[in-house]
Amino acid sequence: MCIMEKNYYAKSLNSQRLYEAYQTKYPRVKEYHLEEINFAKDTLCGTEHVLELGAGYGRIMKELAPSCKSIVGIDISKDNVAFGKEYLQYVSNAELFVMDANEIEPAAFEFAFDVVLCMQNGLSAMKVEPFSYVEKIMNLISTGGRALISTYSAKFWPHRLDWFMEQAEKGLLGEIDLEQTKDGVIVCKDGFRALTHSTEQLEEIGKHSGYPYEIHEVNESSVFLVINKKQQ
Repeated sequence: MCIMEKNYYAKSLNSQRLYEAYQTKYPRVKEYHLEEINFAKDTLCGTEHVLELGAGYGRIMKELAPSCKSIVGIDISKDNVAFGKEYLQYVSNAELFVMDANEIEPAAFEFAFDVVLCMQNGLSAMKVEPFSYVEKIMNLISTGGRALISTYSAKFWPHRLDWFMEQAEKGLLGEIDLEQTKDGVIVCKDGFRALTHSTEQLEEIGKHSGYPYEIHEVNESSVFLVINKKQQ
C-alpha cells in the first residue's frame, strides 16, 4: 500500500466518518452490505476462531460474533480501533487491534485461525500484491480452515458509483472525477483511487494459492473467493 493510501484510511476515512459512510440512503447498497455478511455467516457453525483483516470499527465483526467462537479484527487506524472498542463493548468474544494488515505474520497471533476474512473489497483497498498476500493469509489459517475474500460484482457498478458519490457529497471522500472513473475504478480529484478485482482475477489468485477454491457471486453485488486449506 502506498503512503497516500495508508494515510487516507488511517486519517481521512476513519472512526465516525467511516461509520457515516455506511449510513447510506440507497436500499440496494444496504442490501449489498447485508448479503455479504450473510454469506460469511452461513459458512460458520459457531466453533470457529475468525480473523478479519481491515476490520474498520468492527461493523462486520459485530454481526458475525454470535456465529463463531471468537473474532479478532485488525485495522491500521488508531481512531477506528478506539471507536470500535466502544462499538463492540458488549460483544464479549470480539477483540479489535491496531495493526497494518500488510505486515501480518503468524507470530503476531497466539494461534492459527479457522477463518480469515478479507471482505468489502479489502484486497484491493489494501493495495497489496495479491498472489503473495494470499500466501500470507493462508499461513494464518489452520489446516481445514478457509479464507473468504470478497470484491464487487461488475453488475453492482452503478450502485457502487451511487454510493461513492453519496460519500463525496457528505464530504467523506474527495470529489469524484467522473471522466477518470470507469472500468471498476473510482477516482477522486484529491488523488484517491478505489480499485477492485475482477472475477477472472480472483480465479487466478485462487489457482495460484495451490489450494482448492470456489468462486461465488452473491446477490449480484459481491463476488467471493473461498480458499480451503486442505492438507497438501
